[in-house]
Amino acid sequence: MTIPTRRRLLMTLPVAGAGLAGFGCWKMLSSMQDGSFDPRAIHREITGTKVPKFSLPGLDGQKDGFDAETLRKSAKPVLVNFFASWCIPCVTEMAALRSIAPQIPLWGIAYKDKPDDVRHFITRDGSPYARVALDEDGMTAINWGVSGVPESFLILPGGRIAWHGASALDETLFRREILPLATATP
Repeated sequence: MTIPTRRRLLMTLPVAGAGLAGFGCWKMLSSMQDGSFDPRAIHREITGTKVPKFSLPGLDGQKDGFDAETLRKSAKPVLVNFFASWCIPCVTEMAALRSIAPQIPLWGIAYKDKPDDVRHFITRDGSPYARVALDEDGMTAINWGVSGVPESFLILPGGRIAWHGASALDETLFRREILPLATATP
């Protein structure tokens, strides 16, 4: 019987660590395949809370950026959409946003993006946004609990978050979930 030496034990640690990491990845991927794991699921409930404090600049040539106070003072519900020019789901979402925009004020926050890229992205096929703000460092998105773009929030007058969606919007989702909340406000 061979007694394991310290050197032999230290040599097995990386192999054991890699095996555990591999098992964890396999478990996560198999859970994603059967639908029991959602990597975009956020367990921070922001619905029903006030808009976090923030102040963001706007794009040159666009209306000024906005801040939490501007959202709180809005007389109408506002749909805030976090997006990025480099985000593929954001590209596919734009057609739906253009059809939603006439029904509710839509304000965009460009997440970790360059101003020139944002300008080109929103003007390419027509901007759905009444206002566009730049969150170049991503800190505002973190304060809102954004896990990835696109994400949208329905803000009621007074600044309360009434709805949060962590995926691309479409007209069906808008009519089914957002519009009833937006029109129920006094």
